[in-house]
Amino acid sequence: MKTMPIFQVERIGWRRHLGMCLALMMMVAAAHAADPQPYTVAIAKTGDAELDQMLKESCTLISLNEAAPVGPFALVARARADVERFTIALQSLGYYQGKVQIRIANRPLDDRGLYDTIEYSPAQPPIPVQINFDLGALYHVRTLILDGEVPAEARQWLELKAKAPARAADIQQAREKLLLALQEHGYALAKVDEPIAKLLPETHELDVTYHVVTGKPITLGQVSVKGLQKVDPGFVGRHLQIAKGEPFKPSSIEKNRQELQNTGVFSSVRTRLGKNLDAQQQLPVTFMVSERLRHTTQLGAAYSTDLGASFSSYWQHHNLLGGGEQLTLTAGVTQIGGNSTTGIGYNVAVNFMKPDFLHADQTLHTNLAAIRQSLVTYDQDALLGEVLLTRKFSPFWTGSIGLGPEQSRITQQNETHDYTLLSIPASLKYDSTNSLLDPTKGSIITPSITPVGALTGSEIRGFVVIQLSASTYFDWHTEGRSVLALRGLLGSIEGAGRFDLPPDKRFYAGGSNTVRGYRYQSIGPQFADGDPQGGKAIATATVEYRQRILENYGIVAFTDAGQVSPDTLLASGDWRIGAGIGARYYTGFGPLRLDFALPVNQQSNSGSFEIYIGLGQAF
Repeated sequence: MKTMPIFQVERIGWRRHLGMCLALMMMVAAAHAADPQPYTVAIAKTGDAELDQMLKESCTLISLNEAAPVGPFALVARARADVERFTIALQSLGYYQGKVQIRIANRPLDDRGLYDTIEYSPAQPPIPVQINFDLGALYHVRTLILDGEVPAEARQWLELKAKAPARAADIQQAREKLLLALQEHGYALAKVDEPIAKLLPETHELDVTYHVVTGKPITLGQVSVKGLQKVDPGFVGRHLQIAKGEPFKPSSIEKNRQELQNTGVFSSVRTRLGKNLDAQQQLPVTFMVSERLRHTTQLGAAYSTDLGASFSSYWQHHNLLGGGEQLTLTAGVTQIGGNSTTGIGYNVAVNFMKPDFLHADQTLHTNLAAIRQSLVTYDQDALLGEVLLTRKFSPFWTGSIGLGPEQSRITQQNETHDYTLLSIPASLKYDSTNSLLDPTKGSIITPSITPVGALTGSEIRGFVVIQLSASTYFDWHTEGRSVLALRGLLGSIEGAGRFDLPPDKRFYAGGSNTVRGYRYQSIGPQFADGDPQGGKAIATATVEYRQRILENYGIVAFTDAGQVSPDTLLASGDWRIGAGIGARYYTGFGPLRLDFALPVNQQSNSGSFEIYIGLGQAF
C-alpha cells in the first residue's frame, strides 16, 4: 500500500526530474552536433476518447515534429520525456498501473544500437515512431475520509462517491467543492488541504483523505463601499441586500457585487474581505467601486440596400442626479438612398431614465422623439411621446406598462391624414440570453398588447395590437462557436378594419427584422401600382446557423419566411421565403454584420437581392 498526495502521481520525482534535465541538455547539445532526422509518429488508440485527446496533447513528439527538428540523441531524449508525460496523463485519469512503450525504428528506447540506427537512417522515408499503451486496471475510489471536525452533511458536499473512477481531476475538484460549500455555510476561514491518496494495488482502489479545518461559523461585519464620488450613497444602499450580522455567504456577496455592477454607474466593482476578524469576531466586507465616465458620446452607422445608409449619434449622462439617472440625446439621419425610400429621413429624441422609481426593481422611462420617414409605403412626420414603467420580477422576467401619445401626419397613395393617438403598451418579457449583441444561448419571449385610441378630432376607431415574439439560441457545446438561432413573430390587430388603421400601425414584412431578401415593408397586400398596403396579421420565422472561424471571423447561413394577411387570419397571406449567407467580424463591443439575401419566391415589387450591414447579430 502506497500513500501520496493525489497530485504527486502527476509530479515527476527528483531523480526523474534530474534525468529529464540531463536529457534535455543532451538534446540541445546534440541538436547542434547532428543533422535533424525526419520522423513520423503513430500513436495507438486506447478506446477512451478523453484519454486519447489528453495523450495527443501531451505528446511533444507530435507537437514539435515540424517546429523543432532534432538529431538522434535529441529525438531519443524527446521520446523519453514523453514517456513521463504519458504516465502523468494515464495516472490523472485513474490508470495508475498504466505503461507506455515507445519504439523508434521498431527498437525500444533502451536499445543500445538505437542511436546508430537513427544516425545512419536516410532522411527519406522518415524514421517511424510507434507509441503504444497498456492501460492496466482502472482504479476506483474505495473510501473517502474527512480528517477534522466537519458538519455531518460535509461528505455530501464533496460530490464524489465511493466506487467512482479515481480521476485526479475529480478528486481535486471534490476538494474545491467541499471548500466552497463550507464557506457557503458560514465557515469563512475554512481550509481543506490537498487530498492524500492511498494506493491499493491488490484491489485497484484508492482511499482518499481530506484534512479539513473549519473554524467557527462567521457572520458579516461592517459592510462598506469605497470609491464613491458623484454617486449617491443612498442609491448604492438600496442595491445592497446584505448587512452586518448576517451569516457569511460568498454567493450572496457575489450577487450584491453583480447588482452594483448592473446599475450602470460603475466601471468596476470588486469585493475585498477583511484579512482578520474584527473585535466582535465578525468579517468585514468592502465593495471597491470605480465610477464610470459620467458622459459618453457614440457614433453609429448602418447600411442596407432597401433602407439605404443611416448615421446616428448620441450623448448620454450616466448619473444625472446622483441616483443612476440617465439622460440620452439622440440624433440621426436615415434613408440616404435605398430602394424602399423616396427621400432622406431623420430622428431626434430625448430620453430620461430613472431607476428605483418608487421601488428598487422599478424604472421610469420617459421619451420624446420627432421622426420623418419617406418610404415607398408612406410618408410620415410624427412627434412621439412615451412614459413607461418597467418592473423586474426576477433575473429573467420583466414587465412594463405605459402611455404613448403621438401626433402624426401620414401620406399614402396621395392621401394625407392627421392622427392624434394615445396608446397603452403593456408587455411581459422573459430573457435568459447571455449577450445583448451576440447571444449564444438562452431565449427571449415577449408577449405584448397595446390598445390604441384617438384623442381628438380623428375618425379613427379604437383598436388593439397583439403580438408574440420569440427567439432562442442553441450552442452545440462549443462555447459559442457553433450556434443555431431561431426567431418567430405572430401579430394581429383587432377592433378596426384594415383601411381604418393608420398606415404606420398596420403590419408589414420584408427587411432585416422579418424576411431578408425582400425590400423593407414589401411583403403583403399591394395597391394597384405595387406599393404595399399593410395588413392586420403577420407571421414570420427565421432559422439561422452561426459558425465562428478562427478567432475573430464567422459565417452564417439563414432562411427567413413570412406573410402578411389583410384580415386577422394568420394563414391567409402569401408566404414569402428569403435565404442567404453572411459574414461576421467579432470585435470587443459586438460582431460587425454583413448579410446577403435572395428572395426565393419573388413578388412583383421585390428586387433580385438585398444587402444588410450593421452592428450586432440580426437578432
